[in-house]
Amino acid sequence: MSKVPDLAKRLLLGRALSSAQQHEQLLKKRIALPIFASDALSSVAYAPQEILLALGAGGLVMYSYTPWVGAAVVVILLTVVASYRQNVRAYQSGGGDFEVATTNLGGNWGLVVASALMVDYVMTVAVSVSSGVQNLGALLTFLQPHEVFVAIVVVVLLTLGNLRGIKEAGVAFAIPTYLFMFAVISTLVWGAARLLAGAELKSETADYVIHGDETNVAGFALVFLLLRAFSSGCAALTGVEAISNGVPAFRKPKGENAARTLLMLGLVAMTMFAGVIAFAHITDVKFAEPDQGSHLIDPSTGKEVFNVDPVIAQIAHTVFSDFEIGFAFVTTMTALILFLAANTAFNGFPVLGSVLAQNRFLPRQLHTRGDRLAFSNGIIILATMAGVLIYAYDASVSRLIPLYTVGVFVSFTVSQIGMVRHWNRLLGAEQGGAQRRRMKTSRAINAFGATLTGIVLVVVLITKFALGAYIVCIAMPVLFMLMKAVRRHYDRVAEELTPSGEDVALPARNHGVVLVSQLHKPTLRALAYARATRPSTLEAVSVAVDAEAAQRLQEEWDALDIPVPLKILDSPYREITRPVLSYVKGLRRKSPRDVVTVFIPEYVVGHWWEHLLHNQSALRLKGRLLFQPGVMVTSVAWQLESSARLKGRQERPGPGSSRRPPQAGARPGAGSVSDRD
Repeated sequence: MSKVPDLAKRLLLGRALSSAQQHEQLLKKRIALPIFASDALSSVAYAPQEILLALGAGGLVMYSYTPWVGAAVVVILLTVVASYRQNVRAYQSGGGDFEVATTNLGGNWGLVVASALMVDYVMTVAVSVSSGVQNLGALLTFLQPHEVFVAIVVVVLLTLGNLRGIKEAGVAFAIPTYLFMFAVISTLVWGAARLLAGAELKSETADYVIHGDETNVAGFALVFLLLRAFSSGCAALTGVEAISNGVPAFRKPKGENAARTLLMLGLVAMTMFAGVIAFAHITDVKFAEPDQGSHLIDPSTGKEVFNVDPVIAQIAHTVFSDFEIGFAFVTTMTALILFLAANTAFNGFPVLGSVLAQNRFLPRQLHTRGDRLAFSNGIIILATMAGVLIYAYDASVSRLIPLYTVGVFVSFTVSQIGMVRHWNRLLGAEQGGAQRRRMKTSRAINAFGATLTGIVLVVVLITKFALGAYIVCIAMPVLFMLMKAVRRHYDRVAEELTPSGEDVALPARNHGVVLVSQLHKPTLRALAYARATRPSTLEAVSVAVDAEAAQRLQEEWDALDIPVPLKILDSPYREITRPVLSYVKGLRRKSPRDVVTVFIPEYVVGHWWEHLLHNQSALRLKGRLLFQPGVMVTSVAWQLESSARLKGRQERPGPGSSRRPPQAGARPGAGSVSDRD
């Protein structure tokens, strides 16, 4: 690559890292927590808001159920955290739910989990960034008309940050994550102190009235609305599974460090989520969106109110009503953590893609590490897909949320069922009493988790299907079938390339054919090289597009007394490719056991525009000849003077130049196709 693009790449991504430096990228728990927990923690900014939004469809009276819905979400959160602590101890390779399901339930269930997680990671980026822009717009109102553009810019910046490597991304993202935790907890503590001091905390929307499209809610309609609010609140659980996919990034002991980080995540997320729900209820926060079936009315004017601040911004404004800097700090940190929450997906998606590629369910390029030892291709694919979603849904959180949580609860449920089978298998071989008791406890935790998450999955599908979850229900099977097709292709190629007896036999003869357009230095070099390879027979072939030019070529050839016969092919329709193909096929038909080597002179140029002026006929011929069995194509390079400018350039790393080491116990080359094939 030339110096200017290489300099730009180094400025953006930093210096390249060698494979030997991979151990330096491992994370301490205090850095791993903000990297892997930012998604779950940031859900405090929108999960309580989604509960209020869903309940608002039934009118103001439904708000009284807010604490109970929030309590149910906290129970699910703690259950999932306890369940995944068993996962990270038992499976530490980075496969996470995919590895658990594949090992214990079979390959198809593993692919179900993989497709669910891939969808959920994309949704995590889209929802988190869109919500961050929404919260930032509450502070900087001039951004509101440009939310889509700002969201895509944030995705690009996150992509560049992660392409620099996970350690640098972690250090860069740790401080904002901890500041967000400090901001929310400080809000809760300061609010509690003011309440104890006798202050009346009343939000700016407390006097507004909620009118819902679903009036007189009772019976089944009431239950359905509560379940929909509960499923919306379960967005608080997204991101919990990221730690199980990122265990390889932890320092040793990996499993124990990951389990402790997961416990810290659960306790902090529970405290923040429950606190925000409590203060939303105490301060009488209202939130509505007309396209979600709820309307906010100002009783003093009777008019509908639009574009109210997000719930967490309203709480901060109420708590810090006498301290505006506190409100600005909370709002800024909330927007920032939502942007950084997408970083959880940027760490989970590439690792999952690498594991799938290693198992030949995705293209091998996803298993490739970039200059900075990050899985660059996976990062770029994730960013692209999230950007498309943000653009398609106008960065609207309320429109994106219905697509959320389906994938993650599919992976939750299947993974916990797989863990139950895991413990059953180990219990069958374990004789020690103390160890068996520990295994039974772990099995009970996973069984309880599987039951609860399975119930939540059913609730989410029922209540969110018509609101957009059907798109995820289509995307997951499509990804499943795509991965199966990729695996079938790799298996078919591996079987086709397996050596057999006849593959080692030498061909009977090698017929050399040098393609000639005119007699010049590149042609003479190709002839000399072809003679040096000592084929059984050798001849030069030219196509007579112009009779006079062909005659001159024959005369020049004879005049130089070249020791290779020249054969001129007729071309009444002035074609070049077809006569050469017909001639080569004729050689193969005469002697099927022979091979034909076609030598093609090619120019090496130094400018991109020179490619448009040279080598076009050679490229067309090469492309067609490569499909002919028993035909080998050899390019004989002739360097033009312009190519000298590229001498000594740094070579661009090719696909597969840096890969994860094979898993322990794997048989080298077991059914895989290497980059050399």
